[in-house]
Amino acid sequence: MITIGQLARYAGVTIKAVRHYHKVGLLAEPERDHSGYRRYSARDAIDLVKIRTLAEAGVPLARVKELMRAGEEEFASSITEIDEALRRREEEIRLARQRVARLTAGNSLFLTPEAARLLATLEEIGVSERGVAMEREVWVLMQAVAPDEAAIWLADKADSLEDPEFRQIYQEYDEAFGWSQDDPRLPALAKRAAEWMSTRDALPVANPEIAALAMEAAGASSPAWNRMAKL
Repeated sequence: MITIGQLARYAGVTIKAVRHYHKVGLLAEPERDHSGYRRYSARDAIDLVKIRTLAEAGVPLARVKELMRAGEEEFASSITEIDEALRRREEEIRLARQRVARLTAGNSLFLTPEAARLLATLEEIGVSERGVAMEREVWVLMQAVAPDEAAIWLADKADSLEDPEFRQIYQEYDEAFGWSQDDPRLPALAKRAAEWMSTRDALPVANPEIAALAMEAAGASSPAWNRMAKL
């Protein structure tokens, strides 16, 4: 007869693990001796080694007892089933790790590579953090609900940013967000924007409800911007 410490050492587990296996009913709890200590047999050690081996192989503890009592055919069938479950879990973990890795890439988690590149361009030309954040929120929603149209608008905006005139207009428009609606610079900026836009081909019209929702979610509204839109 051996002590719980000896049992744990022989089986390569901790005493805490032995007590847990008692608690969940995997390992029978022996009677105590006259000194009040549990005394284990060689059979207990063998069972504990089997429990540890199955657990380390990924078998859920809830199924360990079933497998220890199973016949050869039933054991093989159960192992195949458990292996398939582990494969699915492995795939879930792989996909989860991919998502975690994408988190380090910032914008690419929620956006297409094209949209992420657009935001990087805006940062490079000095658009405010607020302005970039607004664009990000708009594209997240637009690409989700109207991906085909969003792809066209995105390509057009990326192309527009190649034009120095548009870049300057965009930067001034970004700065104008906090201007007063009566700021005397607004009419001239609105005129420049309208003249530049008149040189571009018409794009697909956005769903007004979705467009409004995206702009509202992004907070893309201010008294100065609202006046420029009217102008």
